Amino acid sequence: ITSFNMNKLRSFLLKTVSRRGLPYCNIIRHSCGSGGAGRGLVLGLYEKEGDKDPKLTPTGSKINDRLSDKLTDLICETKMTGRLGRGKIFINIDNEFPSLAVVGVGLEGIGFNELEMLDEGMENVRVAAGIGARSLQDAGVQEVFVDSMDYAEQAAEGAALAVWKYTDNVSRRSRPNIPKLELYDSADVDSWTRGIFKAEAQNLARRLSDAPANCMTPTLFAQATVDALCPCGITVEVRTMEWIEQQRLNSFLMIAKGSCEPPVLMEISYCGTNPEDKPILFVGMGVTFNSGGINLRECEGMDEYRGCMSGAAACVAMMRCCAALSLPINVVCLIPLCENMPSGMACKPGDVITLLNGKTMAVRDLDKAGAVVMADPILYGQTTYKPRLVVDVATMAQGVKKAFGGGATGVFSNSHYIWKQFQSAGALTGDRVWRLPLWHYFKKQISDEMGYDLSNDGRGIACSCLAAAVLHELVPCVDWAHLDTKGTGLLSLSGLVPYLAAKRMTGRPTRTLVQFLYQMACPV
Repeated sequence: ITSFNMNKLRSFLLKTVSRRGLPYCNIIRHSCGSGGAGRGLVLGLYEKEGDKDPKLTPTGSKINDRLSDKLTDLICETKMTGRLGRGKIFINIDNEFPSLAVVGVGLEGIGFNELEMLDEGMENVRVAAGIGARSLQDAGVQEVFVDSMDYAEQAAEGAALAVWKYTDNVSRRSRPNIPKLELYDSADVDSWTRGIFKAEAQNLARRLSDAPANCMTPTLFAQATVDALCPCGITVEVRTMEWIEQQRLNSFLMIAKGSCEPPVLMEISYCGTNPEDKPILFVGMGVTFNSGGINLRECEGMDEYRGCMSGAAACVAMMRCCAALSLPINVVCLIPLCENMPSGMACKPGDVITLLNGKTMAVRDLDKAGAVVMADPILYGQTTYKPRLVVDVATMAQGVKKAFGGGATGVFSNSHYIWKQFQSAGALTGDRVWRLPLWHYFKKQISDEMGYDLSNDGRGIACSCLAAAVLHELVPCVDWAHLDTKGTGLLSLSGLVPYLAAKRMTGRPTRTLVQFLYQMACPV
């Protein structure tokens, strides 16, 4: 291929990327030398408005003054507009930072967008910091300094989420470069540290969710949780099969018995205030591999269902972040861990079990095992801990994924106040949630059979609403919210978030859960 044809191909690809609206950074060299192995700096550039030129952030203006306006000249020459996520890396124009990434932050002074239910100023900073940090990482930079762009916490989140990679199964020789991140030219170190804590928590959830099923069995997940939480002063109790049988958690055992991997139930406790205060109870679904059981799922794409424990992973990560931030609140988390596999011991479609509250449930579809796994643990948690609020997090049903894609987590709640708290938390973190109906109409579709009290699938095609209706029957007298993360908690295949890696587990909605707990602990 001639160099002329290669240049035409490169130009075509760049135009294609531009048309698709995907963020990227070009590298422009201004002298000999690689410039990549040392230090790099991410600077923000506000989008031009009307006849005004694009404007550097205050930190960028200082760097520009030091370089005698060379940076603004280059921005003008390369026709940068400050459009969100678009940027350039300038090599060897500054002695202190051989690599300078200038990334568009969008319009200056933008704030909360009620139509989008999103604080766009914060989210734009996450996007810009993430794209800049990842571009410098790809250029081989070992130490990345980040401009706060007026939002140090969000800059830390975007950068730390963007440079993270799953490396557990990569040989030492082939492991990618993970640069060190530092805040530059800002005194708001506390906000930066909070952002790093939140991003590291989400990265923990990503690591747990992305592990192959044979490397993250119920027992190995429990061990990883103990390793992550016990050094933070969080109490973790690991319950084995014998204890689960003694407590008669039959719904959990009904699904777990199909696999040769023994089930585990974890009780995680964080005490951040008076021990007499009622805790918030979280229940995270921990099906470490969901094959569909006897109702076997299609082979294509089945490896994604190693992430059916992403709800449990998000809860574990949330607990770690609570301890890191020292939130003044009591939180208890129950995590039932098992595999849903076909075997001679597996539950059969139509089997009926008796729950802890005396109601019977027919397991008519093993592919929809989430509500069955969580039923008795939710009842056990309410009886044991007398919580003021119950929140369950699970990759439950395809309905939410088909409705929202990766745009939002579905929320079902019997409390308008709790829904508003989640909505506010999602708007601030950029990891949005949206409320779905919890009507009596759906309750009738799962409870009006003659031979049993409840069915795990109900009648009709509103699978997410029906699954929520089943869980609602288990929390009759307490505030409750169900987060269905089927679209947001698994592989990021559609509606990509620029600072999260494509085709990898997302770790969502960890930061929204943390923000929700912060709002409950410190109400305004």
